Amino acid sequence: MNRLNNLEDLFVHELHDLYSAEQQIIAALPKMANAASSPDLRQAFEQHLRQTRNHVARLDEIFASLNVSGNGHKCRGMQGLIEEGEQVMKMDGDASVKDAALIASAQRVEHYEIAGYGTARTFAEQLNHDDVADLLQETLDEEGDTNKKLTKLAEGGLLETGINKQASRM
Repeated sequence: MNRLNNLEDLFVHELHDLYSAEQQIIAALPKMANAASSPDLRQAFEQHLRQTRNHVARLDEIFASLNVSGNGHKCRGMQGLIEEGEQVMKMDGDASVKDAALIASAQRVEHYEIAGYGTARTFAEQLNHDDVADLLQETLDEEGDTNKKLTKLAEGGLLETGINKQASRM
């Protein structure tokens, strides 16, 4: 689709962007899990991979309900974020510092998704696509939870054993 004549066009464009972003994340998460030295971080990436597959399934459901194909768009924003994360993975350095860098990269991805899903949900509400808005909110909630989990891994919470603290000792 190369036109934005109305909010429905923009809404579908946003959905295509999210679909492409999620597909790229599915390809990137196994690499991030393999690059993580922290077992907790590796587990968080593996859990988010399973969750991301569910996000794609929800988007497929949304496209079917709107009678729209999900293919044909490349999310350049996510492509750039993933390329930055791949650069970090290739760098030499202390494992805990690299884990902190992986968390930073992953949180940039999460914030991009949170912005995208929040925008799409708002458009769905405006267009009276209430069932679609509910599905988008469900994914938005999961993205927010993942972001919080990454923050806890970085900061360590009550245990004071966060990855950032470990990295600061280097």
